[in-house]
Amino acid sequence: MKELNEKSLDELLIWAISVDRRQVLMEAMKDHTIIKASDIAHETKRSTQNISRALREFEEKNLIKCLTPDKATWKKYILTSTGKEILKKIEDEYYD
Repeated sequence: MKELNEKSLDELLIWAISVDRRQVLMEAMKDHTIIKASDIAHETKRSTQNISRALREFEEKNLIKCLTPDKATWKKYILTSTGKEILKKIEDEYYD
């Protein structure tokens, strides 16, 4: 897989924090290694559909990976290495 340069990482970071549901998802990823839409929705008092949409967006950008792609519901996700880089940049730059 092609490594991302600093500019690409910065663009992904801006993309991730530019929409509220994505911010909620990144915040949840700080506290959980493996996540499910329903768990995040419950914790954040968001709709499961809202969180599921964010998960799909993150998956399209290769920031998360589905561990249970054959399941229709209760899918589990983890951060990819790029997702971990973005989370670290967010923590370093925005949560000092």
